[in-house]
Amino acid sequence: MKKIITAAAVFCFTFFYSQKNQNYLEIGYASVCCGPPSEKPVIGYLKEFKKKNHIRSLEILKHGGLGREGEFRLYIGTDYLTKNQKSRLIRGLMATVSNQNNGRKQESNGTVNFDSANVVHQSDLINSKNLTIYKK
Repeated sequence: MKKIITAAAVFCFTFFYSQKNQNYLEIGYASVCCGPPSEKPVIGYLKEFKKKNHIRSLEILKHGGLGREGEFRLYIGTDYLTKNQKSRLIRGLMATVSNQNNGRKQESNGTVNFDSANVVHQSDLINSKNLTIYKK
């Protein structure tokens, strides 16, 4: 009986404290006619940033189902980054998003939206439907 209670306590502890971040950067993917653009440039930058800065884990959430053409948002946790790392992350994301928007076909591809001043808090995401941990 003690083992069951201990296992349940460990499970509950890990479940309730698995969400570590309280503040997130939001990147929105909008569609013009033929679906949103790919998230690969941003994810590629995040993987490179994580590797260069020796960050063990970077929490990325995906909020899908926002439109008829597959619009979605990515949320990147920033609480465990230093001020210097956070400012470099924001600069790099702005450059990546700008390059992706400048290289798109104006009439058919969607846009990527990123505002570094817009910080989303965990309390804003609690009631969101279709919110998943991004794994690729």
